[in-house]
Amino acid sequence: VHLVESGGDLVQPGGSLRLSCAASGFIFSSYAMGWYRQAPGKERELVARIAPNGETNYTDSVKGRSTISRENAKNTVYLHMNSLKPEDTAVYYCNRPFAKIPWGRGTQIAVSS
Repeated sequence: VHLVESGGDLVQPGGSLRLSCAASGFIFSSYAMGWYRQAPGKERELVARIAPNGETNYTDSVKGRSTISRENAKNTVYLHMNSLKPEDTAVYYCNRPFAKIPWGRGTQIAVSS
């Protein structure tokens, strides 16, 4: 089992990014997938989740600014974030919320002017 996150970057406040997470080693379409983030000095938190049937949930801090989606044919989950704020600065990871597997390296989003 393997998770590889990508798409992070340094962006200005108000900018947008799309993160990707490529999964392998398990039946991707059968599992809920989530995006997590860990800011410096803080615990890792779940920010968005997508069920196998496509149902989504978001934490309040990103709701309305973020869209999680999945492409089962590519074993990939995405997180599109708009209106980025400095407080979105963190390393972003993906995983299976209800059956975790080893974490990937994550991808860094830095929001700064």
